[in-house]
Amino acid sequence: MKKKALVLGCTGQDGSYMCELLIKKNYIVYGLLRKSATDNTQNIKSLIENKKYFNKTFFLQRGDLLDVHSIESAIDKIKPNEIYNFADQDSVRWSTDVPSYSLSVTAVSVINIFELIKNKKIKFFQPLTSNMFAWDNKKTQNEKTVLSPSSIYALSKSAVYLAAKMYKKIYDTHICGAIFFNHESPRRRTEYVSQKIVYSACEIYLGRRKFIELGDINIKIDWGYAKDYVDTAWKITQQKKPDFFVIGSGRTFSVKEFGEKVFKYLNLDFKKHIKINKKLLRKGKNSNLKSDISKAKKIFGYKPKTNLNNLIKIMVDECLEKIS
Repeated sequence: MKKKALVLGCTGQDGSYMCELLIKKNYIVYGLLRKSATDNTQNIKSLIENKKYFNKTFFLQRGDLLDVHSIESAIDKIKPNEIYNFADQDSVRWSTDVPSYSLSVTAVSVINIFELIKNKKIKFFQPLTSNMFAWDNKKTQNEKTVLSPSSIYALSKSAVYLAAKMYKKIYDTHICGAIFFNHESPRRRTEYVSQKIVYSACEIYLGRRKFIELGDINIKIDWGYAKDYVDTAWKITQQKKPDFFVIGSGRTFSVKEFGEKVFKYLNLDFKKHIKINKKLLRKGKNSNLKSDISKAKKIFGYKPKTNLNNLIKIMVDECLEKIS
C-alpha cells in the first residue's frame, strides 16, 4: 500500500516542493487548499496540469487551518500516514498589524491539530523558524538555544515548539520538525529580501528600473535552498524517534553580500543601483543568526547541498525566464 500524506500550505514555497517530493517517492498526496489560495496555485500548477498525477496521486482537499472541523474532516477522510504543516501566517506586516490573527493561524490552529492526532498513529512534521532565537548573541544557535522571539510570528512558532514537546511527552505523539534558518527559492514572494533583490536586479538588467531600495544591508543571514530543506523535512519525519533539528547552511552572508553576488551574476554593479531607505528598517532587529547543524549531522548525516552562489544562479535564471 502506498503511503498517504496530507500537506498543509501546499501552494506555498515549502509546501509545493514537499508535494513534488512526496509524489516522486510514490506517495498519494493530498494538498490542503484554503479558499483564499484558490487563485494562487502557481507553485503547484505543474502538478494540477499533469494528467499522470492530478486526481490520481495528487489531490486537492478544501480546508482551512482556522476551521478545525475542516481539518478533522480531512484527516478522517484521508487517513494520512504523515502530515506536513507548511501553512502559517509569516507576513511581517500582518503579524505586526493583526497579531491575534497571526497567533491564531500559526499557533492555536496547530495545537488544535495536535489534539486531533494525539491518539492516532500519524507522523506530524512541524517547521519552525530561527527567528525564535532573534536576540541570542552567541556565535551559533542549536536545539538548546534559549527562545527569544522578536515578532508575533516567531512567538507563535515558539509556542508551537513548546506545545509539540508537551504533546510528545504526555501523549507519545509522533511530532517532529526542523528549526529552519532562512531558506529561499524562485518560489519566494517578493516581500522577502532575497527575492526582492533578485527580482529588482533582473528588472534593472532588463532596463525596466534603475534602483532597489533596501533597509539594513549589514545584517548577516544563514541562507539555504528551500528544495533541499524540504528533502530534509522528509528525512526527519522518517526517523524512528520523533525529534527536532536545527537545519541551515552553517554559514552567513550579509544582505549586502547577497546583493553583490546577485548583481555580479548579471554583470551589474550593486553599489550603483542601491538606495538605503530607513523606513524599511525593522523594529526588534535580530542578531546575526548562524545555525549549528551538528545534531542533524550526527543523527542522520545531514549535509548542506546548495551553496549561496548556486542558489542565486537558480533564482536569477528562473526569474529572468519568467519576466523576460
